Amino acid sequence: MCHAAQETPLLHHFTAPVMARWPPFGLCLLLLLLSPPPLPLTGAHRFSAPNTTLNHLALAPGRGTLYVGAVNRLFQLSPELQLEAVAVTGPVIDSPDCVPFRDPTECPQAQLTDNANQLLLVSSRAQELVACGQVRQGVCETRRLGDVAEVLYQAEDPGDGQFVAANTPGVATVGLVVPLPGRDLLLVARGLAGKLSAGVPPLAIRQLAGSQPFSSEGLGRLVVGDFSDYNNSYVGAFADARSAYFVFRRRGARAQAEYRSYVARVCLGDTNLYSYVEVPLACQGQGLIQAAFLAPGTLLGAFAAGPRGTQAALCAFPMAELGASMEQARRLCYTAGGRGPSGAEEATVEYGVTSRCVTLPLDSPESYPCGDEHTPSPIAGRQPLEVQPLLKLGQPVSAVAALQADGHMIAFLGDTQGQLHKVFLHGSQGQVYHSQQVGLPGSAISPDLLLDSSGSHLYVLTAHQVDRIPVAACPQFPDCASCLQAQDPLCGWCVLQGRCTRKGQCGRAGQLNQWLWSYEEDRHCLHIQSLLPGHHPRQEQGQVTLSVPRLPILDADEYFHCAFGDYDSLAHVEGPHVACVTPPQDQVPLNPPGTDHVTVPLALMFEDVAVAATNFSFYDCSAVQALEAAAPCRACVGSIWRCHWCPQSSHCVYGEHCPEGERTIYSAQEVDVQVRGPGACPQVEGLAGPHLVPVGWESHLALRVRNLQHFRGLPASFHCWLELPGELRGLPATLEETAGDSGLIHCQAHQFYPSMSQRELPVPIYVTQGEAQRLDNTHALYVILYDCAMGHPDCSHCQAANRSLGCLWCADGQPACRYGPLCPPGAVELLCPAPSIDAVEPLTGPPEGGLALTILGSNLGRAFADVQYAVSVASRPCNPEPSLYRTSARIVCVTSPAPNGTTGPVRVAIKSQPPGISSQHFTYQDPVLLSLSPRWGPQAGGTQLTIRGQHLQTGGNTSAFVGGQPCPMAQPQDPQPRRRCGAPAADPQACIQLGGGLLQCSTVCSVNSSSLLLCRSPAVPDRARPQRVFFTLDNVQVDFASASGGQGFLYQPNPRLAPLSREGPARPYRLKPGHVLDVEGEGLNLGISKEEVRVHIGRGECLVKTLTRTHLYCEPPAHAPQPANGSGLPQFVVQMGNVQLALGPVQYEAEPPLSAFPMEAQAGVGMGAAVLIAAVLLLTLMYRHKSKQALRDYQKVLVQLESLETGVGDQCRKEFTDLMTEMTDLSSDLEASGIPFLDYRTYAERAFFPGHGGCPLQPKPEGPGEDGHCATVRQGLTQLSNLLNSKLFLLTLIHTLEEQPSFSQRDRCHVASLLSLALHGKLEYLTDIMRTLLGDLAAHYVHRNPKLMLRRTETMVEKLLTNWLSICLYAFLREVAGEPLYMLFRAIQYQVDKGPVDAVTGKAKRTLNDSRLLREDVEFQPLTLMVLVGPGAGGAAGSSETQRVPARVLDTDTITQVKEKVLDQVYKGTPFSQRPSVHALDLEWRSGLAGHLTLSDEDLTSVTQNHWKRLNTLQHYKVPDGATVGLVPQLHSGSTISQSLAQRCPLGENIPTLEDGEEGGLCLWHLVKATEEPEGAKVRCSSLREREPARAKAIPEIYLTRLLSMKGTLQKFVDDTFQAILSVNRPIPIAVKYLFDLLDELAEKHGIEDPGTLHIWKTNSLLLRFWVNALKNPQLIFDVRVSDNVDAILAVIAQTFIDSCTTSEHKVGRDSPVNKLLYAREIPRYKQMVERYYADIRQSSPASYQEMNSALAELSGNYTSAPHCLEALQELYNHIHRYYDQIISALEEDPVGQKLQLACRLQQVAALVENKVTDL
Repeated sequence: MCHAAQETPLLHHFTAPVMARWPPFGLCLLLLLLSPPPLPLTGAHRFSAPNTTLNHLALAPGRGTLYVGAVNRLFQLSPELQLEAVAVTGPVIDSPDCVPFRDPTECPQAQLTDNANQLLLVSSRAQELVACGQVRQGVCETRRLGDVAEVLYQAEDPGDGQFVAANTPGVATVGLVVPLPGRDLLLVARGLAGKLSAGVPPLAIRQLAGSQPFSSEGLGRLVVGDFSDYNNSYVGAFADARSAYFVFRRRGARAQAEYRSYVARVCLGDTNLYSYVEVPLACQGQGLIQAAFLAPGTLLGAFAAGPRGTQAALCAFPMAELGASMEQARRLCYTAGGRGPSGAEEATVEYGVTSRCVTLPLDSPESYPCGDEHTPSPIAGRQPLEVQPLLKLGQPVSAVAALQADGHMIAFLGDTQGQLHKVFLHGSQGQVYHSQQVGLPGSAISPDLLLDSSGSHLYVLTAHQVDRIPVAACPQFPDCASCLQAQDPLCGWCVLQGRCTRKGQCGRAGQLNQWLWSYEEDRHCLHIQSLLPGHHPRQEQGQVTLSVPRLPILDADEYFHCAFGDYDSLAHVEGPHVACVTPPQDQVPLNPPGTDHVTVPLALMFEDVAVAATNFSFYDCSAVQALEAAAPCRACVGSIWRCHWCPQSSHCVYGEHCPEGERTIYSAQEVDVQVRGPGACPQVEGLAGPHLVPVGWESHLALRVRNLQHFRGLPASFHCWLELPGELRGLPATLEETAGDSGLIHCQAHQFYPSMSQRELPVPIYVTQGEAQRLDNTHALYVILYDCAMGHPDCSHCQAANRSLGCLWCADGQPACRYGPLCPPGAVELLCPAPSIDAVEPLTGPPEGGLALTILGSNLGRAFADVQYAVSVASRPCNPEPSLYRTSARIVCVTSPAPNGTTGPVRVAIKSQPPGISSQHFTYQDPVLLSLSPRWGPQAGGTQLTIRGQHLQTGGNTSAFVGGQPCPMAQPQDPQPRRRCGAPAADPQACIQLGGGLLQCSTVCSVNSSSLLLCRSPAVPDRARPQRVFFTLDNVQVDFASASGGQGFLYQPNPRLAPLSREGPARPYRLKPGHVLDVEGEGLNLGISKEEVRVHIGRGECLVKTLTRTHLYCEPPAHAPQPANGSGLPQFVVQMGNVQLALGPVQYEAEPPLSAFPMEAQAGVGMGAAVLIAAVLLLTLMYRHKSKQALRDYQKVLVQLESLETGVGDQCRKEFTDLMTEMTDLSSDLEASGIPFLDYRTYAERAFFPGHGGCPLQPKPEGPGEDGHCATVRQGLTQLSNLLNSKLFLLTLIHTLEEQPSFSQRDRCHVASLLSLALHGKLEYLTDIMRTLLGDLAAHYVHRNPKLMLRRTETMVEKLLTNWLSICLYAFLREVAGEPLYMLFRAIQYQVDKGPVDAVTGKAKRTLNDSRLLREDVEFQPLTLMVLVGPGAGGAAGSSETQRVPARVLDTDTITQVKEKVLDQVYKGTPFSQRPSVHALDLEWRSGLAGHLTLSDEDLTSVTQNHWKRLNTLQHYKVPDGATVGLVPQLHSGSTISQSLAQRCPLGENIPTLEDGEEGGLCLWHLVKATEEPEGAKVRCSSLREREPARAKAIPEIYLTRLLSMKGTLQKFVDDTFQAILSVNRPIPIAVKYLFDLLDELAEKHGIEDPGTLHIWKTNSLLLRFWVNALKNPQLIFDVRVSDNVDAILAVIAQTFIDSCTTSEHKVGRDSPVNKLLYAREIPRYKQMVERYYADIRQSSPASYQEMNSALAELSGNYTSAPHCLEALQELYNHIHRYYDQIISALEEDPVGQKLQLACRLQQVAALVENKVTDL
């Protein structure tokens, strides 16, 4: 639903009650707005293929090209992972239980099988790619490295010896291409897979070339006695310069039942496997090997580790030790029978063969290093080669690779969770220095972990993607610290370049301290170790010495320099020490405000590279003293800077700059000086007397001072200064010197009267020498001014005050608390008055007691001990709480138990004083609960409960619980005794700012019933877009989309209304009584209905009758209402949600009184004139009255139309419910039978050759003796097919044909379709031709009117485009758009059949096409017939008995209509072409056992009257509801009305006339006696006088509501169909993207910038050319019968689709066709869908040439076996023959055509096809 941005319409939504915690009110609607845009993804080198699993990766060494083997695909990638080529390898019809076959009947269990790649190898010498799949028993093929789509060899009928790879995806196959002199061989090892693989050896040598590639005939194979005993599982295959190695796991047949890890070695030149030897591998304490890699001098293996193999360990086996172990096993088996020195068996011959270890001469191993015929084989060592693990990982490892670079070994480990780990192998340890997620989490990294030829990048393969990852990402580390902390052994810090590099990229890496490596002993970055001095005064320049260890040595002409911020200074280097000069004062930046120094960066620079850096500070001593006003001297000499203090002049200076004769206090940093540091400063140490000073009493202050000897010789003048509130008070002071350097300062006595708002006022105090030179305070000095009256309001408070204050309760005058000496002696009160109780809270409590009672008052004791036992409540003791007692003012006590209803005052009795008694009474009572609502709520909570009862406010702290769950209390509502618990209320229209730029707006909803929720949409800011809209029902949140069936929520702009008066909003609108008000505006019904709009005229309401997008009609009050403000004219105000619009005042006009003639006129005319004038006046009044009445009637029609629309809406809902029930049944039927799509061949023929009924190309029967001639013709047509592959010939042929005046438009379409058929097997070529011709067409139209391009099918390229789209979108039709299109067709058919259809005129009661609307009111009744269905018919398929199938018909149906409906329902799961014909069956009505009556449209019982003969109906035969009928084959060729109509009245409105001798001149009719013209007065066979006189003609327009009803019922299916066509939620067909990109490219090439032109091109090329045809003609896609009425309805829907595709504004008026008016409201929405469809396609990623070619190659196979290809070529040649001379001339005139001898080749074709004599 769409709502205006500031309005608040109601949201009607039906939902189950679900709830949420936020916000605090119960039911509300929330929106999250203004979502920030998503962050862009960083670019990475990655290749992925959607919906494809990747299996293997191979790299061409010299080219750098990558090859990816995947399920059903082979991909060729550039080194940067850009797709270069793709080959399709599957799926194929196959079974692992069958040997490769040609005829599928040879393998009944074969089915469509995915072809996973099992082996992918590169043969560099032959420039071939070897690819082996799992299908066809793992046979291999070779493809060209330059283009994998080109197959070089593929075995057509492979033998057993050519079965290479495992035919099961889970069984690994590994291999190597071994280059030998003169040829390459293939070494392949595989595991046991399937029952047919037992004869395939686990290891075999196969030839790559020769007569039988991939055969192992004559080459070595690892012979195994029983393969299943060993079950080798291979991990990897590797080779070095001399040998090939295979790493695997297996178990042994006899000696070894458990699995172990092995490595086998074979000499590269050994083509017989005589040299085969294997030894076990062991990684100490670990499991089996999972992955391996042969690095220089080392075999790396990843082993399973941990419980259940969930971890991994990496082991390194030195190749020298591995070779020695193998040589030892070989030596023992050759010379010692396999026995070791101890006699134990250390080597044997394995795999169950007959060979044994022997005792040959001792030099045999050296004489036969690769074995020979007489040496034992295959040899297996018993002694494992065991090593310690280098490191362990927490996840299983699936891939290993290694790199030797810069003298270091780096290993790369890929684990089963998609992580890549980089490991530094040094010594016997391995260290993981970097891990990163490469694939999707949980997606294992493939064992094919490949390094590029430069060793700079690693290719990582997972099941879904290939990634190119840098081996070392040194540049990503911006500074030295991060570079070294990364601990990447390939990275180091190049000091003088200032960047992280590999060693080879740093020019001076070989010199000392030039390249820093993270694994060096001293691996610190270059840094400034010390500065001398560490800071400097800003006022003078000086030298700074930097200490930089490990500083690189520069060449003689190179220098370092120092950078103090922006100031550069040349550096002087001596070893590790660097000396620099500081900048002058004017080059030093200013101090930041409030500081005494500025810090600048100091960097040691080489050229523009910072070698080392630190911070350096310049200080200002004069600024130091300003920072500490209370102790300037201490701040100066105690700072971290070297500053000194001049006491007499009060200056802080640097160096020794005090005025001459003035003593200096030196900085604390100085040594060998006595007068230094803060302790030597003149200072005030503290107060010599009490710090408490009473207000109003004359007080004398004295302060202790020290170090005042610095002021000797100066006039001794001191002052004490007190910082009183709002005043600085100065007091003269005198100095009293005491022993040593101490003394006292005496301030003059003074009375203080400050304005105090607190009991005690701290007042800072300090001393100055003279008026301004302040002495330091060693710490903050304060005197405390206090006033006894402050904070002591009563006697108890006063007596409880601190005794050191000397406060007494004084009764002199107004009793108060005063300082003792200020109170006359007789006025001091020692005893306090009785306690006084002011308030008690709460006043009720439970009878059980235990309630905390608060008593407030005065004189409630001086201490807790006074009241501990002094309190009683209602004569019951109350125990005070010590922690809550407040002196004299508050007592909190805990009540004791008392009977319910007990009441009484509170008493406080302190010692001997009279008790204090409260005026309030406390009552003991119990709360009573009466009711609770609601009684249920969601489990999530949040429901607001209302509790009603009595005494619910008992006590002061009430809690509610539901079960054991607390329910927070809201404020009770008085006077009704209830309490609410739940979330507190909140602002219903509040918007809350959230993080991330989101705004949350909410509004309160109301519940109308258990299933209806009404919400007003929240007001939101302009241009805000909803990010999330959801309902919260208590604590449950429900998204709007899930509650509305996936429909989103959209805000529309606020409606705009024009003022009522055209003269302006301030001028009144003159309203005549009885008129309907028409208000114009924009966007009035966007997101709001008329029920939500309120219109007021003053205090009266104008009832809204109609609301459209641009008009609001309302009926005003009959009489002028009162103004809302009480004065002036009533205002016209429209309230639309939150939007209130005042459109100006309204002035009611009174009915104008009759104009009376002036008295002068009456006196001047005679009586006759008076009568005449009266008559004229009467006529005038009658005319005006009639005109007003007509205007009122016209305006009231709008109200009537509104009621009419409501009735239509109700009818639509009923019809829609019925239709959806039928469609649900249909959907369940389709699950069993499927949608009756045409097979591709029939579909293509109908699309290429529309209007030809059957197949347009039928082979001509061959006569006797024509075999030789036919062979010649076929040879000629084959040469013509080859000639069509010449692009120049084909383009010349097309252009020449189109230039011929007699070559009609029909001929052009026919030839284009013939070319489409002939070139269907080469769609890439056909696409290229079409692309070229489209470019020519655009160049032609761009100079005329570009908007006319592709509008019609006038050229061959336009028909080629139509056919091309039909081919490319067939899969999209079947998978996406076909279902909604079929459901729309069936819904239309169902709705049409529910109402009567006139069999003669073709008009129907239910239709969308007004020209086909049966406007007369025909009475009819639905009937259900029980149809007897024999075995095998329709729904009774598979049954051997006759069944009864119900069929819905109407009693007004003709017999032929009944038969059609019965066939549709009995054979509903059968395609139309497979059903019996309606004309071949008769309908029998069966009653009882023998009663059979054959029903027909015309028979002897037909009613004939006045030349009109009525067709027979079920009503005519009086067939009852539930009657039994049967369909039986016709025994005679009687003519039915349908057959006669087909012959006699092909046009709908022409009335058939029976012209035979018996019934000459009779007119047939069915439901109505039709006229020749739709509304004419003359009929063909009778006049109106002869029609039934009692039948009154109805008003035709009234029946137009049937169109509205039909439209509303079908609306969902129309929307679903348009949505399927125009949606981009699914992947866009690549052909559509390719075509639109081509049109964009053409527009850009020709400089067409008008978006409207491009819109028209795309619409004409796709939507109007293909989809409109599909909408209008479902028989092109489905095997169905389309009746005339269904066709007429589809034409209306197709026209709506056409109107939605135009860019012009859709305007309708009173003269618009009814068909356009029906969808006037929906077409703007459909236009938006089209525009959004185009925009989304344009924004999607472009369709690459390779992807398009791959898709076209796949499509090309769909029609390759077409039997009519030769017929198409023959038809094409016939057209060539018509213009043979012109074509020959065009070919001979083209210079390129001459070189290619195209004319000559065409002449040869002609000679073969028609024995034409050529000039050869």
